[in-house]
Amino acid sequence: MKYTYNKCCGIRFIYTLKLIKQGEVLKPLIKESGKVHLTDVLIIGAGPVGLFAVFELGLLDISCHLVDILDFPGGQCSELYPEKPIYDIPALPVISGQELTDNLMKQIEPFKPSFHLGQMASELKWDKSNVLWELKTNENTVVKAKVIVIAAGGGSFVPKKPPLNDIEKYENLGGIQYAVRQIKNFENKRIVISGGGDSALDWAVNLAPIADKLILVHRREDFRAAPDTVSKMYQLKDKGLIDLVIGQIKELRGENKLEELLVMPIGSTEGKVISCDVVLPFFGLTMKLGPIANFGINFENNLIPVDTERFETSEKSIFAIGDINSYPGKLKLILSGFHEAALMAQAAHDYIYPDKKIRFQYTTSSSSLQKKLGV
Repeated sequence: MKYTYNKCCGIRFIYTLKLIKQGEVLKPLIKESGKVHLTDVLIIGAGPVGLFAVFELGLLDISCHLVDILDFPGGQCSELYPEKPIYDIPALPVISGQELTDNLMKQIEPFKPSFHLGQMASELKWDKSNVLWELKTNENTVVKAKVIVIAAGGGSFVPKKPPLNDIEKYENLGGIQYAVRQIKNFENKRIVISGGGDSALDWAVNLAPIADKLILVHRREDFRAAPDTVSKMYQLKDKGLIDLVIGQIKELRGENKLEELLVMPIGSTEGKVISCDVVLPFFGLTMKLGPIANFGINFENNLIPVDTERFETSEKSIFAIGDINSYPGKLKLILSGFHEAALMAQAAHDYIYPDKKIRFQYTTSSSSLQKKLGV
């Protein structure tokens, strides 16, 4: 990983990301929609915890399919902060969300999981005659499995959209974006960031040095971001790298692309026209559980209670790991989800191989496990 130090905004990571969906590794693993598939375990959610579950299950000779509403693996790490550094993964002092996803994809490659991407898990029913769960997606894909693992994070996170004219039009044209997937795509752009929280100010600080022009629009002078980030933003403002406008965006303008917007400064009766290439509204996210809430399992406060021995839900052979579950002492950390995936896999083995006892082995010393991993 290469990085440069910028006195204004600290360490900014510079690297070219290859989204897995565009890579050769994933292509043979993606399954055509509208088909019927049979597997041992179906994992709902292809974020870091869901991906690591593939690894733990693979070591036990358990095959997996994954369903995710996003059209690429990685979950929030790839969708919301692919280039932001993560500092609390054991033995990795710093790693970006996308790098973590890439590493997990490489780690599970020996087990050749199947992916159903860009599809929402919409209906789950028990096939009593075949003793299988049958999950149907919104694309009419059917996956039959002995075990279901819900690793859906907090459900589907949808950005809160500003109430602006023709917003869908400009979303389709790329003028409105809700996440920074690749920093390099914003180089030399006229960028408007709207919002006053951590995401808005973090990206204002990180994008200002590479933008042609960066304007931060917020409806009041108080910011909800970390004080250190607010301080950095004002330093960049003093250096002329950020223009701060206290007001609200009222109108988007442009024929075949976003060209400008109308901002109404607070306390003014006259609007201010701002030329721009892209607007990044950071108004937070709203969580939608979606059809998972109707799967017949118990929920408490939009989370799934589980036991901490097996991470099984109120329904036998349905497990929940990662941010979607709850139990006393729960910490919403990626490393916690990895731990949960390991214990879940041991319990899932009981359903896949009911007559076979697990012989615990270490990857460091087991030749059979190393053979599975291709080492």
